[in-house]
Amino acid sequence: MIEGWRWYGAYDRISLNEIAQTGAAAIVTALHEIPYGEVWPRQAVAGTRDRIRSAGFDWTVVESLPVHEAIKRGEGDLAGLFANYRQSMANLAAEGIKVICYNFMPLLDWTRTDLAAPAARGGTCLRFSLTKMAAFEILMVKRKGAEADYPAETVAAARAWHEAATQEELDRLHTAIMAGLPGAFDRYGIAGLRDALARYDGIDRDTLRRNLKRFLEEVVPAAEDLGLRFAIHADDPPRDILGLPRIVCDGEDIGWILSANNSRANGLTLCAGSLGANPANDVPAIAARFADRIHFAHLRNVAKDPDGSFEEAAHLGGDTDMPALIAALLGEEARRREQGRADDSIVFRPDHGHELLDDGTRDTHPGYPLVGRLRGLAELRGVIVGLGHAAGPLFPAV
Repeated sequence: MIEGWRWYGAYDRISLNEIAQTGAAAIVTALHEIPYGEVWPRQAVAGTRDRIRSAGFDWTVVESLPVHEAIKRGEGDLAGLFANYRQSMANLAAEGIKVICYNFMPLLDWTRTDLAAPAARGGTCLRFSLTKMAAFEILMVKRKGAEADYPAETVAAARAWHEAATQEELDRLHTAIMAGLPGAFDRYGIAGLRDALARYDGIDRDTLRRNLKRFLEEVVPAAEDLGLRFAIHADDPPRDILGLPRIVCDGEDIGWILSANNSRANGLTLCAGSLGANPANDVPAIAARFADRIHFAHLRNVAKDPDGSFEEAAHLGGDTDMPALIAALLGEEARRREQGRADDSIVFRPDHGHELLDDGTRDTHPGYPLVGRLRGLAELRGVIVGLGHAAGPLFPAV
């Protein structure tokens, strides 16, 4: 397995020189400054690649090449957006990119209600509180019908929390929910969010699936021609929020997506944390089931509460059996080597670390501290090396 590290380029407070000290071999990044729907110029891709390469890293995975909201909504004449997307793909392939991670989450990417929840032994972590999410939807956004999407006890708890909350706490909740938007793009105010949600009126799960299938039909043939592999990221959290459907939440969803276009170029980013937040998911079993189509992996862990809330756990803590998951990925790499596949090594990265020690002084992207991810990478590296040592010739490349 190839150790990766997510880097936000010019927007990142962590330098490539600092990342080099973590031991990671690959950088996972994107051209975050380019608005959704515009072509990524080859010169800009090459400039980022050269900067990464000169620091001693490989750049083979882009995370992510964003899908425009109009494509997710299936809205209007999309020919120009699809053409731009394919041109960006061609420019990435020309500069050595092999894997494109993307998501099909409507409007928002990952969503949390707390960006600095206290962790058990010090430091802070990201947290998703179902009570606070209900308060945001029902009492702040005032989304019509939102109450029906939550259990009665959660609605009651949300009302109690909202009544007791200070304006600072309400503002902090709003900021946290907007934090999943990448790069330098504007965050929605409450009124702007209502307007954005209104554009998704009438789009249900089946409609979103049809729009994803159309997207795959437009881009997967080009990916095959270019030698690229697409890797869809699971929804985070794996549940409908803000009345928006989520269609990448479990094994059934993943199976549908991979069968919707049965090319090996149509694959999966195995995100242990996103899938692990769904109590119904056995993440190592999902990895084993779809191993042949896993092109990239996010390794992190979550601890779930009975009401559907969860928080980021230590990489070897939480509810997912991380050694079992890594063993499934190592086993898949061994099978690929036996088959002589060029994609026999899977890039992974530690994801959403705790803020530890002086991480809080750096003002990094939420969930992407230096020390917390360094701890996670070291723990994951230990598991990989240990499994390889125990298995002997089964994992000869470890």
